[in-house]
Amino acid sequence: MGHRELIRALPELALWALGRRVRYRVRGTSMEPALRDGGFVLVDPRAFARRAPSPGDIVLSKHPFRTDVRLFKRVRERSSEGRIALAGDRKDASTDSRDFGTVSVTDLLGRVVLRFR
Repeated sequence: MGHRELIRALPELALWALGRRVRYRVRGTSMEPALRDGGFVLVDPRAFARRAPSPGDIVLSKHPFRTDVRLFKRVRERSSEGRIALAGDRKDASTDSRDFGTVSVTDLLGRVVLRFR
């Protein structure tokens, strides 16, 4: 992380230290190059209490059928009924809404706010 990136990251790191961000390790290649397998991210679990998810946001979501699986995906679109279409950046390596359909906004566990490469 360069000097400028570190300065931009300081507020999120401070919120992590205060327990307002959660650190996760990325597993899998479906979101490369944005999120690398084995990398770390900080997630804001309260992000969607303040604003609705927007296309382009990278989110942490519950898997709709497997309760033990969490997914990092990009919001592709949001319907007026609160349903969210999720997509991996690497379509050839991703299980996403093309496979399992849309998810409820209540299935979203937070928005990725900081990536460690």
